Order: sequence, then C-alpha cells, then structure tokens
Amino acid sequence: MAKSLSARQVLEIRREKISPGGEWAGCLGDIDRHCVVFVWGNSGNGKTSAVVSLCRELTAFGKVLYLSLEEGYSLSLQNTLRRFNMAECGPRFQLLESCTLDELDERLSRPRSPEFIVVDSFQYMHLSYRQYSAFRDRHRNKMLIFVSHADGKRPAGRAARSVEYDAGLKIWVEGHVAFSKGRFIGETGKAVIWAKGAEKYWGKEE
Repeated sequence: MAKSLSARQVLEIRREKISPGGEWAGCLGDIDRHCVVFVWGNSGNGKTSAVVSLCRELTAFGKVLYLSLEEGYSLSLQNTLRRFNMAECGPRFQLLESCTLDELDERLSRPRSPEFIVVDSFQYMHLSYRQYSAFRDRHRNKMLIFVSHADGKRPAGRAARSVEYDAGLKIWVEGHVAFSKGRFIGETGKAVIWAKGAEKYWGKEE
C-alpha cells in the first residue's frame, strides 16, 4: 500500500520547472519540465507555427526532436522553419519525417537523447490511448508534445480526446493565437503566433 504524504511533504518535493520566453512567457508562465503537452486546432489556424515557435523556446533548455509525420520535409514546413529562424538552434533542434513507436522508444532510451519530443500529429502516429499511456509511463523524464487535429473545438477522435484530458498542459490554437487551457497559465494565457493573421481573424484586440 502506498504511503500517504502530508501537504508539507508534498510541497517539499522538488519538481523541475522551466520558463519559456517570448510570447510563451505570458501564455504559460512556469511549467513542469517533464509533462504531457497537448496542442490542437483546426487546419489553417497556425498549429504547426505555434508548436515550432514553442520548440524554439524549449531549445534554451535542452534538445528537441520534432516528428513531422504529417508534413514531412515539405515546402510548407521549410517555410515555417525559416519564419522562426530554426536553423539558429543548431543541433538542439532535430527533425524526423518518419518514425514508428518502437523506433521512437529506442531513440529515447539512448544516453543524452532529446528531452522534448513533438509528435505531429497524434492521428498520423496511429496511437490508441492504451499505447499512449504505456509510452508516457516509459518516458516520464521527458516532455511529450502531441499535436492533434480538431473536430470543431474538440480533438478529433476518442483517443485524442482522452489524451487531452490526461495532459498537464493543453494548448488550443485558433486564428494564429495559442491559448493555454491546462494547469499552467501565464499572465495573459495566450501567445500571438502571427500578429497580422491574428489581427485579421480577431480584430485589433489580440
């Protein structure tokens, strides 16, 4: 039987946290270094740009591996990488256009493997919730970022909706603005990813 802890004992547990900069500082504030992040939104609203923008901030804290399963090394992805000057991140930002779950497990088990992993997208990885849950448990020393399609304002598919509930950090992207919907919310709770696009979609408020 597990031992119960007092509130003081729980508060004395040291959790590693990081503080992303830029627009993400106001959106997220301090976040758990090792958690599940779930990003979703409808096509054309800036999901990939939002995630790449977040990855740029995360490279200040460690290596990032981006699985571009949906777009591959397409011109669209290249344009996004140029927009955020990702080449400046050097070897701290790496991409793969194909990877099975077993291959990813093997990569993450190696010494000095990336600490931040992006799966874009959850649907293209073809994960069941059971597979996701086991994968999460095997890599609790990582930050796992899953990008998902949306059905209206909900994640597309039963498994994706279950992952959304499980994630500690939930980010909804709409009209080129990322909104924190999870347990970590900064001063503004939002990050403007593309100012001109956001102004066109939302008006001057954003």
